[in-house]
This record gives sequence, C-alpha cells and structure tokens, in this order.
Amino acid sequence: MSRVDADGVGIEYEVTGDGQPVVLLHGFPDSGRLWRHQVPALADAGFQVIRPDLRGYGRSDKPEDIQAYSLRLLVSDVTAILADLQIARAHVVGHDWGAAVAWGLASLAPGSVDHLVAMSVGHPATARRTQQQREKSWYMLLFQFPGVAERWLTEDNWANFRDWARHPDADQVIAELEATGSLTPGLNWYRANIPPESWLRSPARLPPVQAPTMGIWSSADGALTEIQMTDSAENVAGSGDTSASTAQATGCSSTHPPR
Repeated sequence: MSRVDADGVGIEYEVTGDGQPVVLLHGFPDSGRLWRHQVPALADAGFQVIRPDLRGYGRSDKPEDIQAYSLRLLVSDVTAILADLQIARAHVVGHDWGAAVAWGLASLAPGSVDHLVAMSVGHPATARRTQQQREKSWYMLLFQFPGVAERWLTEDNWANFRDWARHPDADQVIAELEATGSLTPGLNWYRANIPPESWLRSPARLPPVQAPTMGIWSSADGALTEIQMTDSAENVAGSGDTSASTAQATGCSSTHPPR
C-alpha cells in the first residue's frame, strides 16, 4: 500500500502489476476491496492496476466536514495519486460513486484520462432527468439526514441496508464499514454533492468528455434507469456517428465516441 497527501487528506492506494496504467474507482458502500477479482486479471493482462480507498473509506482519511466530499475534491484525490506515481495518462474505470468521480475526472482533467469506463452511473447531467429515475433515487433524500440515515441503515443488524442494497457481499461490506468507521463519510458523499436543493435546479455543467467512453448498465439494477446511461452520450465529445446502444442479452449499455 502507498499513501499520498491530497491537500491534507491522506489517500491510501495499491499498485499491482506493470504496463499501461488503469485506475479502479469504487463507490458506496464499498472500498478498494471491490476490485479484488479484477486486479489480478488486469495485472496478468499486462496492466499496472491502481486501486485506491477513496476518501472516507477503508484506510484513507475521513474528514468530518461534509463539504470535504465535494466532487471536485474527490477528483483531486485521483489526480494526486496519478501525480504521486508520475503517471500523465491512465485508463479510468469507476463504479457507482466511483463512476461519478470518473466522469468528473474525464471532464475536469481530460488530459489524464485515456479511456473511460463508467459502470452503473451515467454522467451527472443525466442522473435524475426522468421521473422514473427520481423515484428510484428516493434514498438520496433519506441519506441527507445525519444520524437518521445511519440509524435506519444499521438498526436490527443492518436489516434495512441489506434489504435496500441487496449487496452480494453484505456481511463483509458491513464488517468493513464498522471496522473503519466509513458509513457516515460514505453518506457524506451524497450530502455534499446531492443536497435537497439540487433537486430544484439544473445539473451543473461540465466540459464534454474527450476520452473514448464506455457506459455499462445492468438491466437488473433497481436504483438506476437505462436512460441515465444512454443519454450520457450527449456529454461525450464526438462526431455524429457517436452511438448509444443496448445489448439486452448482457444487460449493458455503451457509448463509444471516436477520438
């Protein structure tokens, strides 16, 4: 494990293998442990795999201030890791909130992203575009209430968390959240970036993503609609032949803009 100081916040990350760098960004409620199966496969395929515990999770620092989890600071954590490794450009893969950070990185630091893969979560501009998606996002409002959300998720041996998240690795995830004190910091990602008033205004505008981009969405996803992923193509630079397609057999949606 290595550690980098990102403007006073310590971020732990692990590097495995040699070759072209690829950064794997986890979301809520996971840590870098999420990628434990993908890391050896990518390293064996000839990549240098960089797997951080993003701020608030695992062994990384957990600032108390809610605004310490704003998207721009989360993006700066990743750029700090790349600078620490003297990497100018990397492939970036993100899941859940990690996908939001990946979109932000590709928009705000375009020169640092070679190819982008966003899993489950589309571009921030399309996140709650439809009524169906707003209905599925009900929990984001619940998470705004400090103490209330934590109690709701953890009572009765985390019963509500288990029912809501349906995480396939729930016992291990819960054990890590408890051991590292990561639940409130993880919820602070929602509090910093999706406050209640954000439901009343237009989404923030970000520069178009320049990197070739793939979006992956599962047809079994109970929290996210397909359109928030396919509409993300609007925010990826490219010519008129940019495609947005759905592969029903695999439950994936993808956008592949040209360079």
